[in-house]
Amino acid sequence: MHNRKIEYSILELALVPQGGTIKQTLNNSLALAKTAESLDYKRYWFAEHHNAEHIGSSATSILIGYVAENTKRIRVGSGGVMLPNHSPLIVAEQFGTLAHLYPNRIDLGLGRAPGTDQLTAQAIRSDFMKAAHSFPQEIAKIQEYFSLENKNSKVRATIAEGTNVPIYILGSSTDSAHLAAKKGLPYAFASHFASTHLLNALGIYHQEFQPSEFLDKPYTMAGVNVFIAETDEEADKLFTTLVRMFYSVLTGTKDALQPPTDMTRELLELSQNPSIFQMLKYSFVGSKQKVKKQIQEFLAQTQVDELIAVSTMYSIDDRIKSTELFAEIMMEINGNQQLQNTNGNDYCNRD
Repeated sequence: MHNRKIEYSILELALVPQGGTIKQTLNNSLALAKTAESLDYKRYWFAEHHNAEHIGSSATSILIGYVAENTKRIRVGSGGVMLPNHSPLIVAEQFGTLAHLYPNRIDLGLGRAPGTDQLTAQAIRSDFMKAAHSFPQEIAKIQEYFSLENKNSKVRATIAEGTNVPIYILGSSTDSAHLAAKKGLPYAFASHFASTHLLNALGIYHQEFQPSEFLDKPYTMAGVNVFIAETDEEADKLFTTLVRMFYSVLTGTKDALQPPTDMTRELLELSQNPSIFQMLKYSFVGSKQKVKKQIQEFLAQTQVDELIAVSTMYSIDDRIKSTELFAEIMMEINGNQQLQNTNGNDYCNRD
């Protein structure tokens, strides 16, 4: 186990529920961010998606500003900016601007995937494939634009120079683990839908990590699906919304978020479909007591420094309740760990 505080955060996709509107969804995102801030969540990140009728997180930097403006302490950022879609110069200018408006609160998570279909990716940026293959070089450009040393360059993002915007490398396979380790940057794995390579990727990152001016030791984050309610049965019911969503994605129907139903035999069998089961492997569903045990086992297995929770629920009230219960779990886990350290009995942390 860990001998330090395990941070906990939220990844927001701004999914539009059936019968809902994008305006309501974005307002609910802010309400959830305010709740998270009151419960000591570390950060609130927006994902980037395009050409998706029922997803509101397309203009990531604008949503970051919206939440940062209406909160006080919580870090707000991208989980992530899909860099091949964007000019590194424009990304640096956008996040440099945010850093001036909300000092020491803005994160820049960078991913390689398009966050959409290939046709839309080409519409966003005609040289998308070239940019995707140049992901390491594109990150280096952003780092250069943020550096004070770039003031003598002919091409500058002047508003970004010298601002404090930590960069995180995102990944769903092992490729970005090598890159994050080589560059000495924190690494966030999308295990809330891409579970297959999580342990291998974390191992690669730790083994190959090279300290940098940004980070002196490895720092890892893992995405997990979190559905907590007063009872296991109620949580199972809430989870049916996510099962139906993944089925919708796999079948190409891409429906709006469906309201929860009882966990029928049909839905249970659907959740056990090999494709869906693999994607939802790191889903923690149940009462607070049940999920706490699942979280403890996951932390012991992965040794990550931070959990970033995804709660794909139809109702904002259910999401807020689950967010409150997850915070209670993390506070208890961190409190127990601190007590172990104080008593000198933290034998689990010895190599």
